[in-house]
Amino acid sequence: MAKKAPRRTAERILEAALALFNRFGEPNVSTTLISAELGISPGNLYYHYPAKDELINAIFMRYEKALNELLGAGEGVRDVEDAWFFLHTLFELIWQYRFLYRDLNDLLSKNRLLETHFQSVLQRKTQTIQTMLQNLQRWRAVNMQARDMTSTATSMVVLLTYWLSFEYVRDPRRALEPENAQAALMRGAYHVLNLIIPYLEEGQRSHLQTLVQAYAGPPAAEAAACMAK
Repeated sequence: MAKKAPRRTAERILEAALALFNRFGEPNVSTTLISAELGISPGNLYYHYPAKDELINAIFMRYEKALNELLGAGEGVRDVEDAWFFLHTLFELIWQYRFLYRDLNDLLSKNRLLETHFQSVLQRKTQTIQTMLQNLQRWRAVNMQARDMTSTATSMVVLLTYWLSFEYVRDPRRALEPENAQAALMRGAYHVLNLIIPYLEEGQRSHLQTLVQAYAGPPAAEAAACMAK
């Protein structure tokens, strides 16, 4: 059996940097730490990524590519269950690149590429959520006016963008640890969908409560039960 080709050094650097950025926050991770983690010389790292910003930009480009592919799935949302799993999948991708959101303001203040591209990311997310709401309306899962869709989509994107920051402030020592990921992401998906509960048809509202009870745990389930009354 042929052996797999070893991963290229540039690939290993990106993976190590992403893991360290996610764990400690980008401002707290130096290129020296990344090279030490990999057991390579700083010169070897600089050969592939001459500046830290180039390393960050390469990671962001991967995130943006994966995000664009995922956002296309928003056009297939027809009911609250589709919306639940779409939003959870979106949160999972955000989690994989969570340092971008954890350190967002700092990164944008010193990186022009991220500043401009993140504005486009917000626009695409908002357009996708608006499309999702239009589809839910088309399939009679919600009853919304067009003016409500615009403001609701914006509010949903705000939650998507800053949910992990909220989780971090709520519990700085544990919120962004891998073992707490699923609970945090489920709560995020619920609170984003909570914004459309007043517009959901009765059957869809009941189904959302069932989904929350099955996946998001007692606190979110209790909140969903209260909203369903």
